[in-house]
Amino acid sequence: MAKNKTTETEINVIDFINSYVNNDQKKKDSFRLIELMKEWTGFEPKMWGPTIIGFGSYHYKYKSGHEGDAPIIGFSPRKAEFSLYVFNPTEDNKHLLDDFGKFKMGKSCLYIKKLSDINTSTLEKLCKTTIVYINEHHECACKEK
Repeated sequence: MAKNKTTETEINVIDFINSYVNNDQKKKDSFRLIELMKEWTGFEPKMWGPTIIGFGSYHYKYKSGHEGDAPIIGFSPRKAEFSLYVFNPTEDNKHLLDDFGKFKMGKSCLYIKKLSDINTSTLEKLCKTTIVYINEHHECACKEK
């Protein structure tokens, strides 16, 4: 079976942002996202793969037998836009996107240009419903919180 590319690394998050992000507003937004996600999860930020900043972790296992670990929530300050890994769509939380702000939906993430384009209280609700979902459906470090 193929090895997961996105695993937790020892790279320093602050060093990553300072060396990878070349836009002052994106740097400021990255540090603000770290503050918020750390507060909402109770976990310190860790690097996952080369560009994802994640908070906490959980273990997943698919019916196919593929399994691995992933951050509970996280983001990546990609060159064009932020990728936010904060949303597991369910019938109970899809309505939150109505008040989220300016974003695009990806397969497993939400894309935003800058933090001021979105409603951060809605982001908090999305993150917290995702934490609850992962806690209920996976082996999760969030159960210890």
